[in-house]
Amino acid sequence: MPSAEEVRKVSRLLEMSLGRPLRPNQMDPMGGLVLAILSQNTNDRNRDRAFGRLRERFGSWEEVALASPSEVEEAIRPAGLSKVKSERIINCLRTLKGGDGTLDSLKGMSLEEAEGFLTSIPGIGLKTARCVLLFQLGLPAFPVDTHIMRVSKRLGWIPEKASARKAHEILQNSIPHDLVLDLHINMIRLGRTLCRPRNPRCGQCPLLEECSTGKRERASTAHG
Repeated sequence: MPSAEEVRKVSRLLEMSLGRPLRPNQMDPMGGLVLAILSQNTNDRNRDRAFGRLRERFGSWEEVALASPSEVEEAIRPAGLSKVKSERIINCLRTLKGGDGTLDSLKGMSLEEAEGFLTSIPGIGLKTARCVLLFQLGLPAFPVDTHIMRVSKRLGWIPEKASARKAHEILQNSIPHDLVLDLHINMIRLGRTLCRPRNPRCGQCPLLEECSTGKRERASTAHG
C-alpha cells in the first residue's frame, strides 16, 4: 500500500507531464449510472455511441424503465453485450423508481453507505458504483479500471495477484481525497498512452524513477 506522500508525488509528476485533467461535463446522476453500465467491457467511443442512440430512441429514463429489453438492446448494440446491459439498465432504473426515481438520496449518505446501496443492485459492481459516485455525485470514490490496475501493479501499489475488489480497497484507503478525481483520470491517460499492456514506453514515462517494474524493463532492454 503506498503512502500518502508517494501518491502525492506520483500525482505531481503526472500533472507536470500530462497537465491537470479537464473536469468532465456534469451529467444527471441517472444518466451517469446508465453510461457507467454501458462502459463495462467496451471503449469510450462505443459507449458514447450507444448512449446517444438510447437518448434518441427514448425521451426519458422513465420510458427506458418501461421499455422491453429487446428495444433497449437494439438501441445500445454498439456498446457490446447489449442483451446483458439492457437487462441491467432496466433493472437499475426500475429498482430506483421504487424509491424516488433519482439518486438524490445518495447525496446525504456517507461514501460507504452510498457505495453499499449501489452495489446492492444486481449488475452494479464496485467500479460502476464508484464512477457514479465520483463523476455524478462528487464523492471521493476511486474507481479502478484495467489501466489503473495495471499502472498500480507496476508501481508496486497493489500486489501482482490482487483481485479487482482488493485493488479497490487498497487504493480507496491510500489516495488522499483531494487527489481522487485528477489522479484517476491521469492514471488512465498514462495507461492508454505509455504504460500499455504490451511494449510499455518506459523510457518516456514520467513515473520511471518511481516504478521498479519500469526500471527492470529498461535494464533488461539495455542488457538484452
